Amino acid sequence: MTMLTTLRRIIQDVSGTADFREALKIMVTEIAKALTADACSIYLLDRRHAEYILTASVGLNPAAVGKARVPLNKGLIGLVGEREEPINIEDAPRHPQYFVIEDFNEAMFSNFLGVPLIHHRQLLGVIVVQQKEARRYDEAEESFLVTLATQLAANIAHAEATGVLSVVLERQVKKSQSTVYSGIPGAPGVAIGQGTVVFPSMDLDGVPDRMPDNVEAEIALWESAISAARHEMKILGDRLNPSLPSEEQLVFEAYQRMLDNSSLGEEVIEEIRSGNWAQGALRRVIQGQARRLETLENEYMRERAADLRDLGRRVLVYLQKHNRVMPTYAEKTILIGEELAPMDLAEVPDGCLAGVVSTKGSSISHVAILARAMNVPTVMGVSDLPILGLQDKDIILDGYYGQVHISPSATVLDEFQRIADDEKKFDVSLEVLRDKPAITKDDHRVVLMVNAGLGADIGVSLAAGAEGVGLYRTEVPFLLRDRFPTSEEQRLIYRQLLSSFSPRPVIMRTLDIGGDKLLSYFPVEEDNPFLGWRGIRVSLDHPEIFLSQVRAMLRASEGFNNLRIMLPMITDVSEVDEALRLLKKAHKEVSDEGAQIDMPQVGIMMEVPSAIYQARALAKRVDFLSVGSNDLTQYLLAVDRNNTRVAGLFDALHPAVIRALIQVVDNGHQEGKHVSICGEIASDPVAVMLLVAIGFDSLSMNASSLSRVKYVIRHFTKKKARKLLQEILSMESAVMIRCHMELALEKAGLGNLIRAGR
Repeated sequence: MTMLTTLRRIIQDVSGTADFREALKIMVTEIAKALTADACSIYLLDRRHAEYILTASVGLNPAAVGKARVPLNKGLIGLVGEREEPINIEDAPRHPQYFVIEDFNEAMFSNFLGVPLIHHRQLLGVIVVQQKEARRYDEAEESFLVTLATQLAANIAHAEATGVLSVVLERQVKKSQSTVYSGIPGAPGVAIGQGTVVFPSMDLDGVPDRMPDNVEAEIALWESAISAARHEMKILGDRLNPSLPSEEQLVFEAYQRMLDNSSLGEEVIEEIRSGNWAQGALRRVIQGQARRLETLENEYMRERAADLRDLGRRVLVYLQKHNRVMPTYAEKTILIGEELAPMDLAEVPDGCLAGVVSTKGSSISHVAILARAMNVPTVMGVSDLPILGLQDKDIILDGYYGQVHISPSATVLDEFQRIADDEKKFDVSLEVLRDKPAITKDDHRVVLMVNAGLGADIGVSLAAGAEGVGLYRTEVPFLLRDRFPTSEEQRLIYRQLLSSFSPRPVIMRTLDIGGDKLLSYFPVEEDNPFLGWRGIRVSLDHPEIFLSQVRAMLRASEGFNNLRIMLPMITDVSEVDEALRLLKKAHKEVSDEGAQIDMPQVGIMMEVPSAIYQARALAKRVDFLSVGSNDLTQYLLAVDRNNTRVAGLFDALHPAVIRALIQVVDNGHQEGKHVSICGEIASDPVAVMLLVAIGFDSLSMNASSLSRVKYVIRHFTKKKARKLLQEILSMESAVMIRCHMELALEKAGLGNLIRAGR
């Protein structure tokens, strides 16, 4: 049997075992056989006590399993963990790091091969094979164990995330000890409260197929259950709707449509008539639809699959006629779950939801979208969080930097409470800046605008002092519907925004789908969607969709003339030329219908490297340039910020990104064009003065960030900002640049803007 075949067999055996302890036994037994080792052992890291625990072994004393411990910095095991690389030794007892533990029965073994177990850059433990014979394992054997360790580490990481590992280690976290876990920021803010862990109410996947005794009775049961589920959705949606912007309310409307007989219902009824009872029919339909969504290989559609499964479980409750047992919510609840759904948020009593933590999902999950709209701090994708042990635990949640502190010490708790209190006071003090301009101490003016789409609360944006809309994401109404919105539906949405901000400018980005934003009713299957059919490419290939949208924009602007149109994902001048031709065509058609509308200014998004190098040629063709720093950073650094494996590498202060921004501004200004930026960097207080020094004419951000950014600008001179820019241009990493800028804020007396936890 080849090593590759053996490797695959071991992985399959381990993955097919539900019991984690049994999986560990399989690991050590099969590895020992494959490498003809006299002993194979797994030592898992207990971070709380800074030691490795022997959790599975063949060849060592069985009584030592679960009891024997190796200090973090001791022995060859500690050395493997410290170096995070394999150690292959012929005569281990002669090594200066050799560490003897009583009752291990290690004295009989000569050689030692230890390999670290690492998942997402996090050390989980060490796997060791030993033989009585004094020899080094050859390169093929070492490579085999390294390859196998990378695969098995994922199983161990899952056990840690679900809390199973803490049970295996047989030590609970002491309440006085603080542990920090990291994920993806979902919604900003600091929350302090007690954990409430929610689990799926029913196991839909465990429902068997069964022939129905009475088909019509099963259909009647299904219709009754779906009706009850719809009623529940309406009640929960109504509870949250008064506090949500109109577009976030569409999330609950989307849930209602999923339950509509014309989609989900008809498939279930067809399955019942084919010879399955209602519960089995529901399972088959939900699994089928979820699989189709998940195979689209994009983040947004995977999140919608999670929503679908949650709905299926809720309907199953009514089919099985169970009364759901609701969790006990604390006065300040930190809601925790493996795959939270919007309905989980809606079920928390009014005023009790302090924060949200999910081990799965990303910043574009519906849960994160709703949490931002509700101003509830949220952390997503905390994959290694041991949720089983977090019920009623004291928790601090840092939504700015995606950190979760479990059982914090009194010192940590006091510090974060001080931060939370200071933030409230600081936010109150910022209110006086609402009607004041963003102007430096040496009278340089910067226009501050708001991003809208996922958090489009017009009232909040205007109350914060926004000078216009720098980016309106028109794809949001498309994403939250089960069909293309009509031209009239679009016109009404656009006109409300234009009228509310008039005479302030509103920059509307044309439909930007693709990548992680796919429409369920317009499926596109690609191996690499971020480098595929997206943005302006879709619009130009489907001019009927593009023309319908821009005609709606033009009609909506009649009487206001504050519309600006922006084209996304531009990579070539030919795309701009063709889009401008279509825009002029649409303007002529609307004008011929009698509408009195000026041709609006047209700009482009600068978000891919090719556009950076053609910035001047592009600027000659349009009225303004706008940098989308989120996508630009992703493309320049080859980092998907929604991928937990690499999200830590995403930083818009990377030297390459800074130099790209300088090039765009210089080229745009050489052609006399307005240049703005609308990514997350625009709302980062640490980056603001660099953007001012680079020369951006306007910054666009979330409404909640406007006052803080204005506060920074009003406390610096442009001369000082330029000096800081020159200083950081000689630096070689984002970490160095960020530290330098944070120090500059501290020296300027603006240390309260630097969030703890980075």
